[in-house]
This record gives sequence, C-alpha cells and structure tokens, in this order.
Amino acid sequence: MVRKRQILVIGHNDNGCTPDHEKIAYETGSEIAKSGSVLISGGLGGVMKASCHGAHDAGGLSIGIIPQGEHSFANEFCDIVIPSGMGLTRDFLNALSADGIIIIGGGSGTLSEVCAAYMHKRPMVAIRKTGGTADLYADKYVDHRENIKIIGVDSPKEAVKLILEKITA
Repeated sequence: MVRKRQILVIGHNDNGCTPDHEKIAYETGSEIAKSGSVLISGGLGGVMKASCHGAHDAGGLSIGIIPQGEHSFANEFCDIVIPSGMGLTRDFLNALSADGIIIIGGGSGTLSEVCAAYMHKRPMVAIRKTGGTADLYADKYVDHRENIKIIGVDSPKEAVKLILEKITA
C-alpha cells in the first residue's frame, strides 16, 4: 500500500481570518480531498477550520494537530485529532508531518510553521493576495540560505496542483 500524500494548510486563526480567507481555505481543503491527499492542519479555527470543512465536504480526510492536550479543542471538521500538549512547539510537528505546505495569509504562528518547513526543505506554496505571511514570502526565500523557494500562486486549485507536482518530483 502506498502512503497517502499529506498536505498542511496554514494561515490565519480566528483572529485575522476574513470571509475571503475562509472561502480560499475551504476551496483549498476541497481540492486536497479531491486529489486523494490527506489534509493536515493545526486543528483549530480560522483557515484551519475552513480547510478541514472543505476537505470534509469533499469526502476527504483531515487531521488536526492541536497544541492543547485535550481532543475537545479541535474544530468539528477534524476526522483525526492529535492533541499534542506541546503548545506552540507543535508548529514543528505540523510542518514535519507534511509532504508539502500551502500558506493562506497568516501571522507569527504561520511564520513559525513556515520556518520549520523551510529548515527541513519542505515544498511550500503561498496563495497571493491573502496578506500576512503568504504575501511576505510568496516567490521568495525565507533567508540567505535559499533552502527552498516559496512559490506564489493565485488560486486554491493552482496551489494544490503545484504542491502535488513538487511532492512527486
């Protein structure tokens, strides 16, 4: 049996997540499910919840790796909840569990996941015009090491298509 591809979706939590972010995240989750991949998220609100909702509605599987130690903190669209009890250090677990990462907006928590993924050379795409971390790093490297370029895209469909190409390359 071949292991399913695992795609992490990161971005704004409830604080800072707009209806546009929710729509984009929902579509991204749906596209991930349609590709036969597993969606991974931080399992809480905002972009995390909307992407899990999209995967759920498209018949996919979503995993939420939450910072708390209790399952009950996860959003209702997580099929599998991993209560890490690690607090914000769970960002590294999220990043390293993924074959590839899709960034939608985001603040410092998103940036933490981006940095962890960058240091381990995980492929990343950022959906442009979603603000925050996505716009700051789309089509750029995080630093002088140039470990991996974060590729900017303009839609959820393009994001999933490109991350799948990067994963299977």
